Amino acid sequence: MNLFKKKEKENETGLFTRLKKGLSKTRKGFINKVSSLFLGYSKIEDSLFEELEEILIQADVGIHTTMKLVDGLKEQAEENDVETPEELLEFFQQELRELLQANNENLDINTGLNILIVVGVNGSGKTTTIAKVARRFKDEDKKVMLAAADTFRAAAIDQLKVWADRLGVDIIAQSEGSDAAAVAFDAVQAAKSRGVDLLIIDTAGRLHTQKNLMEELKKVKRIVDREAEDAFTQVLLVLDATTGQNAVSQAELFNEAVDVDGIALTKLDGTAKGGIVIAIKNELGIPIKLIGVGEDAEDLQDFNPEEFVEALFAEEE
Repeated sequence: MNLFKKKEKENETGLFTRLKKGLSKTRKGFINKVSSLFLGYSKIEDSLFEELEEILIQADVGIHTTMKLVDGLKEQAEENDVETPEELLEFFQQELRELLQANNENLDINTGLNILIVVGVNGSGKTTTIAKVARRFKDEDKKVMLAAADTFRAAAIDQLKVWADRLGVDIIAQSEGSDAAAVAFDAVQAAKSRGVDLLIIDTAGRLHTQKNLMEELKKVKRIVDREAEDAFTQVLLVLDATTGQNAVSQAELFNEAVDVDGIALTKLDGTAKGGIVIAIKNELGIPIKLIGVGEDAEDLQDFNPEEFVEALFAEEE
């Protein structure tokens, strides 16, 4: 194994260790209940499926997704002549993998100008996610620029300026109360003239005025689409995993307004109900591109369904 391959392997191992550690609350809560349920039965019977439904719903998997998983598991048991609950648990894990694999995409950029419009409610981890994404692509030798289009909070502008300074990237910002679409306009012009690879635009998570948040976001996106029609533009929605089913409702509203291309699900390390990942993936059909499993930059990871399920069911060390 050459040095590069060895280093790459070490990085992959390190990321999986972080993932496993970050999902420990979910594993000790939701997943341990599932495993204990299957292993607590000596044979497959209706009450096993009924108890599984309860556990999944309590873990924020959602009613529709829960019924899809349980009904699918019953079919698998019949079609494959599954005889033991232990064997059925393996089929359950496979079902999760297949559901999470559907429509799977990672966050990537093309050649030329890329624009990432980041949306989400305040407190979801939006600014921190922007900083981590900016660092990731800067480390890949991409020219990154930030735009502070959350003009309704002075703190949001200041915080983004601090991150831009730490990361050594340009930032386009105006004063609090400025027109967010105007900031987006200036940022696109600057990005085009400076040969930027990735422009990341922060947006408001709520408004202090009577203006409608979603209308403001639509305006920002219209300006970006008009002024940078040749750019590869994506809308990334940041959701807080600890808010449970509220995250699904938020995603529906934002998607209706600005056509969300991908989701960054943050704070997975802070919940024992990690089933929200499954609910979002199944009910919305929007790719989960990033997951946050800790505070460090490396803890914002590409969502890999296979590794995610493996980390969920991994044995505690």
